[in-house]
Formats: sequence, structure tokens, C-alpha cells
Amino acid sequence: MSGTERTAVVLLSGGLDSATALAMAQSEGFMPYALSFRYGQRHEVELEAAKRVAASLGAVRHEITQIDLSMFGSSALTADIAVPKDRPASEISQGIPVTYVPARNTIFLSFALAWAEVLGASDVFIGVNALDYSGYPDCRPEYIEAYERLANLATKAGVEGHQRLRIHTPLISLSKAEIIRAGLTLGVNYGITLSCYDPSPLGEACGHCDSCQLRLKGFREAGAKDPARYRAE
Repeated sequence: MSGTERTAVVLLSGGLDSATALAMAQSEGFMPYALSFRYGQRHEVELEAAKRVAASLGAVRHEITQIDLSMFGSSALTADIAVPKDRPASEISQGIPVTYVPARNTIFLSFALAWAEVLGASDVFIGVNALDYSGYPDCRPEYIEAYERLANLATKAGVEGHQRLRIHTPLISLSKAEIIRAGLTLGVNYGITLSCYDPSPLGEACGHCDSCQLRLKGFREAGAKDPARYRAE
């Protein structure tokens, strides 16, 4: 470890974006503490992916916190609601999709804020992206800016002046292709990540949900082959 390293909490889902954000945190000299959630999602194989990514990229520590957002329903990721498949790009980019989990990033960031305060860390990384997939209201720059202001009013460390939290969103204005190119440059093994909203029990991606389509498009535009496993048609 170099003397310039600082501690950061990195929200890690096991997907392409969060893996890249973790690699970027390291490249900026942070010691990453990875935080994932068992939040009532229908497909827990994403947590296995998160474990692989945390180990591969050398997270100092990886915690999986248990909460239950499935009790509220409303999302195709937590309730018995069909995941949209084979939607055209024009439709994907319009409106808030049924895969939106109510208040998920607000809840996740609150846990990250609590852990950061305990660790004495002033930095949190989250792999939100507003360019390729702008449907989620909690992925917008104005949301992140508002949450950061709130966070600095909400903790003992912030009020006493010991900590000024910064929420890093290194991917927020990048295209999926740009994210992939950056990750490949940093040595991210995308073959161990899982982006799919409807994977098989073995962790094979469906290739047809919005997330898979955006991922595949990103790899095509980046001029690289997606190493993820996809279900045979």
C-alpha cells in the first residue's frame, strides 16, 4: 500500500458498472471497502458475482448486508413481475421501467454513509450511469448532488467537521462503451460480472432484458467481445 491511499466505501452489485467503479476507486489510490446487499432480489446469483469481483479486484473487505425491499413489491427485480425483454432502444430510453426498485439507491447510499462514518472515510463510490440508461430517477446527477448535501448534514462526523463526504460517480456521464474501455484498461475481468435482470440459476445471462441489451451494445461499440455467459437459445 502506498502512503497516498485513502479509504472509500464502494457499492458493489456484481454488475459491469459497479465492478468498473471499484477498479476506478483503486486506480485513484483508495483502499476499497465493498458493500453489497441481499435486498430481496429474485436472483441471488448477482451476490456470487459481487463476491468474485470483490476478490478479483482486491477489496480490503466485502460486506453483504441483509435488508428486505421485496416486502414492498412494485419492482420486477423483487416481485413476481415479468422482466421486460427485447424492447427497442427507443423504448428502453423512455420513462421509468418496471425494474426500478423504489428508493433503492437512497437506501444503499444510507448504509454506505453509515459505514463510511464508522471507517472514518470521506468517500463513497457508486456506479450510477445517466447516459445509456436514464430511466432511473436515483441515477441522475442532481439526485447524487442532493444526497451528498444531505449526507453532510446527517452525521456526527459531518456536523463536528471531522468528515466531509464526497459521493463519487465516475461513470455517470460515460457511455457503456466508454465504461467498458475504461474497465478493460484497468484490468477488470468482465467475465465474472453479472448484469442480467433475469439470469438462470447458474448465472447465465438471458441476453434479452434491457440490461443485457445495453451491455451487449456497449461491448459491440467498444470493439470487444462480452465474456459473460449467456443462455443458449
